[in-house]
Amino acid sequence: MPELFLGDLTQVKLFDILKPLFSGKKTGKIMVKGKESGELYLELGNITHAKANNAVGEYAFFSLMGLKVGKASFEPDEVPSERTISISTEQLLLNWSYRKQEWDKIKEAIPSPSTSFRLSLQKSPENKNINADQWNVLALCNGTKSVAEIGGTLNWDEFKTSKAILQLVQLGLLVKAEGPRPPEKKLAGETFFVRLENELKKAVGPVASVIIDDKLNELGMTAASLPQDQAQPLVEALSEEIPRDAQKKEFIRVMMEFLSSGKL
Repeated sequence: MPELFLGDLTQVKLFDILKPLFSGKKTGKIMVKGKESGELYLELGNITHAKANNAVGEYAFFSLMGLKVGKASFEPDEVPSERTISISTEQLLLNWSYRKQEWDKIKEAIPSPSTSFRLSLQKSPENKNINADQWNVLALCNGTKSVAEIGGTLNWDEFKTSKAILQLVQLGLLVKAEGPRPPEKKLAGETFFVRLENELKKAVGPVASVIIDDKLNELGMTAASLPQDQAQPLVEALSEEIPRDAQKKEFIRVMMEFLSSGKL
């Protein structure tokens, strides 16, 4: 069968492109072509193989899901010559969700790859155990090199570089070379997100957490940074992901009652 165009990643997220292929239990190859390229294989709606750059399997899937530029197409009924993903697609999506959450935490401390870090002044030096990768990063953090430049020097991607820097910040060995962070806003809080995920699961199942993360990303926020005044817009945006009108109305009703109760 001919190749089918699925969408442009500058306009639609890969996760949104994949959702109908999952629910339709499709078999075939999804190809992403652009500055970075890769392939995903589905068998009856389950992801069984992924390839991106020099990576295969779960890490390749993570890389593809992070792409924001490229064109996605689909070749129906294509099957992979190898299967590098053995876990269920549900678990794979949850792993991706956890990685996104970890990335969101990193972004709280390192909002941009142009951020620079320097050695902190140790008033009370203590022995700290750090690994070889962390030593490499520490040697390059001179207050002028950016996260992107350090990653380029080490041939690492932004996630790996930022994670190592965050670990060194948490150890007290690095501090941001820029000014202080702005004051904290009044946030929605953990109670809100627990209730939100539980109610959304009733309507869409186990992918609720992934959909919540996706909508937060669209709003340019994270679960840790969502202000209370953005809780209602998030609920309304999530309701659009619920296909059945009755479930949609019930989700909105329950969450609006929760928001009005002041228990955020």
